[in-house]
Amino acid sequence: MREEKSRRSAPDAVSIETAAVNLDRLIHERTRLAIISALAVNDSLTFNELKELLRVSDGNLSVHARKLEEAGYISCVKSFAGRLPKTQYSLASSGRKALEKYLNHMEALIRVTREG
Repeated sequence: MREEKSRRSAPDAVSIETAAVNLDRLIHERTRLAIISALAVNDSLTFNELKELLRVSDGNLSVHARKLEEAGYISCVKSFAGRLPKTQYSLASSGRKALEKYLNHMEALIRVTREG
């Protein structure tokens, strides 16, 4: 019986390791995941709304948002409200697909871990 259990756990360990390696590292980072998640449930958010919601610094938000924008996951529109600059972010369709894939991946990891 002991041998049977060890045979079953080996593939599970390999599955978990392989799944963890294949995570979308761009989204997996905490702040970027928070940005994508916030935009997934809102049509758009301004820079200040995101900053307040996520409780991050200007520089931190700016760097992470730029990485997501460069990947095509979010779009950024800059305008002016009077004399004040306004930056508006929204989730691109590729970002929504990437988030969905990431969430499915995490759910599979959780399922395999719980079954093991």
